[in-house]
Amino acid sequence: MSWLSGYRRLSPRYERNPRNYPAFPGLAAAMCCYKRLARLTT
Repeated sequence: MSWLSGYRRLSPRYERNPRNYPAFPGLAAAMCCYKRLARLTT
């Protein structure tokens, strides 16, 4: 969970439309995994 704290949009106060909020934790997790995988393979 600490990896996800760097993404501003995960804080509900920054999201204007609450229906969009559930997509952001999944997107942030995917981005964290991708960055980690890219770092490990280089």
